[in-house]
Amino acid sequence: MKTVVERRPTLDLLAQVVMVLGLLIVAFPLYLALIASTHTAQAIAQAPMPMLPGGHMLENYAAVLGGSGGSGASNAPVGRMMWVSLVTAMAITVGKIAVSLLSAFALVYFRFPLRGLVFWAIFVTLMLPVEVRIAPTYQVVADLGLLNSYAGLTVPLIASATATFLFRQFFLTVPDELVEAARMDGAGPMRFFFDILLPLSKTSIAALFVIQFIYGWNQYLWPLLATTSEDMYPVVVGIRRMMAGGDSGNQWNLVMATAVLAMLPPTLVVVLMQRWFVKGLVDTEK
Repeated sequence: MKTVVERRPTLDLLAQVVMVLGLLIVAFPLYLALIASTHTAQAIAQAPMPMLPGGHMLENYAAVLGGSGGSGASNAPVGRMMWVSLVTAMAITVGKIAVSLLSAFALVYFRFPLRGLVFWAIFVTLMLPVEVRIAPTYQVVADLGLLNSYAGLTVPLIASATATFLFRQFFLTVPDELVEAARMDGAGPMRFFFDILLPLSKTSIAALFVIQFIYGWNQYLWPLLATTSEDMYPVVVGIRRMMAGGDSGNQWNLVMATAVLAMLPPTLVVVLMQRWFVKGLVDTEK
């Protein structure tokens, strides 16, 4: 019997060439950032820009981590910025997962009036971009005195309709017999939640952790509005502040060094949790 998919050397070669070209297109800007972070600002300003590593890597990275570079309109230590980004990303990630788990648990396993309306009210918020609600959110945060604080950076971003919807769909696949068995064993709602649902949801939680951590780490618009003090800048906002001096006033070697440092934590999370992330997206065993 003839196989449906035939092995064609020409098509295989073409696919590999396209894959390599795509990889080069994606990796080349990252390579430029890494190379630029090892040179002086004067070397980068020359045409053509050097394409090989320079000898100022340790000097540049030490300057941005300690805040001694004096680039653009910001002289804040990048080490502090990365700490703010880490705390913010972790708070947003853990908060989103916790709130979404409990919300989905209530929607699936509790009977209360207007339950369907509540679900659709949550679901409709998926259609509302952040820009639509950012002005009233800023007003509330400002009135509560939460500007330039971790609470102001994280609390408005914790609720997640997407995660609630995903957990709800997963909980609907849990067999009713499992719920009845837990009830017959005398397990209350929270014991059922912690002892049964959470272990079953670990792969989904891991996948959402990766997604939400990157989402929290890369936040730009909201921190740009909610922070006016340099010691509360996340690293993404810090990069933009470092480029506020115009092309001639920017020290691009320090900017690129900061950009490289900003890429490391999300990259590390993806690499370390890659197996769990893929399993959480494709695993269909219940």
